[in-house]
Amino acid sequence: MGQTSTEPELRKTGEPNYVLELHTDAYDIRTYEPYLVAEVIVPGPAESASSEGFRHLAAYIFGANAGSQQLEMTAPVTQTPVRLPMTVPVTPSRADDGFRVRFAMPPGFTLGTLPVPNDSRVTLCEVPAQRVAVRRYSGRWTEENYAEHLAELRVALSAASIVTHGEPMLARYNAPYVLPFLRRNEVWLALDPTPASARLAASNATRAHAT
Repeated sequence: MGQTSTEPELRKTGEPNYVLELHTDAYDIRTYEPYLVAEVIVPGPAESASSEGFRHLAAYIFGANAGSQQLEMTAPVTQTPVRLPMTVPVTPSRADDGFRVRFAMPPGFTLGTLPVPNDSRVTLCEVPAQRVAVRRYSGRWTEENYAEHLAELRVALSAASIVTHGEPMLARYNAPYVLPFLRRNEVWLALDPTPASARLAASNATRAHAT
């Protein structure tokens, strides 16, 4: 049976705040507050994109930025399929296969106070409030493991008549040296906003306008 919550769950790993709307054995439904990210778009396939994206973003938070400022490492690191712009070199067989890799930024910053990346491929942006269905799993960071749990999430949501949209997102919460069976991995699918999340977005917009 699902469980509901109306209180934001603050995570010790420094991950973005969210409201847990529903918990089941197969998935959670969460509404995230807006949060800041550093992101880079890299060519596929997925596993090499993960390594390349991580390298660019890790360099940024470890000091490859204006002022050589070091930033706290937070979670999750996310990866989403995207269509690559024509200016990105790709192999002819996978010309539309790219990935957006993101690091969540630590709290206390704004887009105006985050240090500017030295690497022009790294950009800073705000992820708006969003409502997502999430399936958590452990194990290796392979396409096969990800695809298996994505399929299980889609089946569970379809059985509950929950409609998703957009591309799936892989979220990873652990360092590479963590043993696979101890890792926290998640696959996210975007959902339509509820009145609660719409009110959250409106509230944040009001606060931003007031400042």
